[in-house]
Amino acid sequence: MADSSDRDFAALSPQQKRRRLGELAGVFFRLGTVAFGGPAAHVALMNQEIVERRRWLTQEELLDLIGLANLIPGPNSTELAIHIGYARGKDWGLWIAGACFILPAMTLVWILAALYGQYQTLPQVEGVMYGVKPVIIAVILQALWKLGQKALKNRLTWGAALAALVGYFLGWSEIALLLALGVGVMLLGQGVKKWGQMGFFLPLLFAQTAPTSPPLPGAGTVFLIFLKIGAVLYGSGYVLLAFLQRELVEQNQWLTPQQLLDAVAIGQFTPGPVFTTATFVGYLLAGNAGAVAGTIGIFLPAFILVRLTHPWAPRLRSSPWLSGFLDGVNAASLGLMAGVSFTLAQSAWVDPLTVLLTITAGLALWRWRVNSAWLVIAGGLIGLTAGGRF
Repeated sequence: MADSSDRDFAALSPQQKRRRLGELAGVFFRLGTVAFGGPAAHVALMNQEIVERRRWLTQEELLDLIGLANLIPGPNSTELAIHIGYARGKDWGLWIAGACFILPAMTLVWILAALYGQYQTLPQVEGVMYGVKPVIIAVILQALWKLGQKALKNRLTWGAALAALVGYFLGWSEIALLLALGVGVMLLGQGVKKWGQMGFFLPLLFAQTAPTSPPLPGAGTVFLIFLKIGAVLYGSGYVLLAFLQRELVEQNQWLTPQQLLDAVAIGQFTPGPVFTTATFVGYLLAGNAGAVAGTIGIFLPAFILVRLTHPWAPRLRSSPWLSGFLDGVNAASLGLMAGVSFTLAQSAWVDPLTVLLTITAGLALWRWRVNSAWLVIAGGLIGLTAGGRF
């Protein structure tokens, strides 16, 4: 697949290597600056730039890398950028492409987090967030619907999703649910267990792990929280909400539900990966050091996993066992997303206008396919005009 690119890079002169790495930096910094619209839009932009315009990869090679990114936890579009960087520039290319794709969004979110930390009590900001939050609910519901059409393939994956949803409302560990349901679907899909598909998930409803009591949040704690999430989080970046809701809002009460929705809103109308929500949350928890720690923590596993799996791409993609595991964790991720959507909607829907905003944004997304970034901006303007009152 990318082996020829690896050999080509090794054979280049030092000056040619620097030129190629500089091209990678420029391309992915520019993509990270304009990559609005979520992972699907990011992939489309990379296809246009990398395959059609620059011909760095063939369409088949890009599809292989997309499939491989789906098999490992982490932000898929960012992992695709990291894969492309490794294919073009080996280890240096891996770090340069990934960092340049993340950096614009991280910087912008960091600035907005600092402004939010200073001005969040102003009526103008409250009004903006009043209109943005219900739009975010519509964006999450649309993502849930689209992902569900692909992930819920049969009774087995439906069972995993429902088990995860029940586990979420019972307050159980998201990580335990994802791993257990992934393994369950993998085993049952391969015929290791022949007894009732739905029956397998019942014991998982009693597999709650004991809650932990981490220390007060500092940069080190923030790093460990997001490192753990980045190492196990499959599916859309919106699944991140389930982890943050449970650990930061419910268990430790370090954030309010409103602050979590605000963090998601900031991540949504800025370009680049939705996972830069970690930058915003890290700043709220531990200032500038927390912003850096949260960003590094959540993205570091993606760099490591891409480096480990890239040479094995053809074998990993053809493995029915790994495909079954991925089916399970994707289905469980949808169940967690459904649970957190309900929880967040309770904070966003405070009067008839906010409910109407969600319905209107949903129609715009489904029927006219309006870019979510524009809807978030429109919601903010409506909220500012209404002044948070209806």
